[in-house]
Amino acid sequence: MTSLGRRRFLGRMAGATIGGLLPAACASPPRTGRPPNVLVVLADDLGWGDLSCYGATHGRTPALDALAAEGVRLVNAYAASCVCTPTRAALLTGRYPQRLGPGLQRPIVFRRTSGVDEGLPGLPPTQPTFASLLRGRGYRTALVGKWHLGYLPRFGPLKSGFDEFFGITSGGVDYFTHRDGGGHLDLHENEVPVERAGYLTDLLAERAVGVLERAARQRAAFYLSLHFTAPHWPWMGPGDGHRAGLTDLRDRAGGSPAVYREMVRALDAGVGRVLGALERLGLAHETLVIFTSDNGGDRFSRHGPLTGRKEDLLEGGIRVPALLRWPRTIPPGLVSPQVAVTMDWTATVLAATGTTPDPRHPLDGEGLLPELRGARPPRPRTLHWRHRRAEPPQIQEAMLDGRLKYLLQDERARLFDLEHDPGERTDLAAARPAEVARMQARHEAWVAAMAR
Repeated sequence: MTSLGRRRFLGRMAGATIGGLLPAACASPPRTGRPPNVLVVLADDLGWGDLSCYGATHGRTPALDALAAEGVRLVNAYAASCVCTPTRAALLTGRYPQRLGPGLQRPIVFRRTSGVDEGLPGLPPTQPTFASLLRGRGYRTALVGKWHLGYLPRFGPLKSGFDEFFGITSGGVDYFTHRDGGGHLDLHENEVPVERAGYLTDLLAERAVGVLERAARQRAAFYLSLHFTAPHWPWMGPGDGHRAGLTDLRDRAGGSPAVYREMVRALDAGVGRVLGALERLGLAHETLVIFTSDNGGDRFSRHGPLTGRKEDLLEGGIRVPALLRWPRTIPPGLVSPQVAVTMDWTATVLAATGTTPDPRHPLDGEGLLPELRGARPPRPRTLHWRHRRAEPPQIQEAMLDGRLKYLLQDERARLFDLEHDPGERTDLAAARPAEVARMQARHEAWVAAMAR
């Protein structure tokens, strides 16, 4: 645990419960004065139960456990999609990815030819983003890590509000050669491909620390989005340098639980380095930190009581870990049942920084800071998902309305009470047809309102 947590955690942890937050009287009032710095850390394919603070017993994650102890841990947080590209679009825009059209509903495929515009989709540069809105407020903005929202030259982080970029543009690369599934070098310094020696998780953490050090020297407010590629395939741990260049990124049959655990440990260590830099530089108390995952876990992930995984709209594919820390605003040691989704982090940060969303692109997310710091009880939410799976071809639909979840798979409508059945093992559709019809009609109205 970091020193920030040791100073406050032990005396407060006993007051946190999964069933509710600390009373509002125990919560610190919102700060006044300068808006916070913002650090958003996004893991890639990390499952709900892969961290020891979520019950994992197959390996410790001390840095992320400490982050949970120093702020709030959510047990009902969701990704906007069960795959990566749509969730990343939702995070940057604060809107349902379905509003952005069909091109961003699936992971963007690998380029066949490096440097050639193949007409692949991407996030339009005209779309206001998390980064462009904060930059308009005077923040320095940086993306370190995975973009996966369209290839250069038409798309890219610098075209969507980021002042600097270091990372990859595709969905995954060899962790040592940094080449994508088409064999192309995909590590970029801004918009220029660069060769760097090292394990990618370590390189991203190192660059993020450098961004923080520059911000401290310049005394500039910053928004840093740190999008690790771990523990996404190819499954390569820090000690697998001898396999560099030998892994076929299109073959996902390799790996092992042991290698996966090494990748998660490296992710945790990278987060620890960045959080340690915040403390060393005197920035920890002035920085709102959010950690989550882009979707549920994949082949070797742990999901606790949940079923399903990445590419499913079952809980294991969309429920994700989520941790927030904002010293003197969010009391330490909270465990919140508040339902949240990717777009809420956008709305929460914009509210915390006093940043006005673009009225032409209204947010679908909701600011949740009062609920997450214990000033208000958790509020019920209604959320929607729509996913077109490639193999086997299938359209999945889901809607969460309070404790009830409507799920359409293989043209079969199902109904679950997640409060009593988080594993979605007892289908209530036959016993409660009126609820199914009500939720189906409401969800179909949502689908009709989206661009699709």
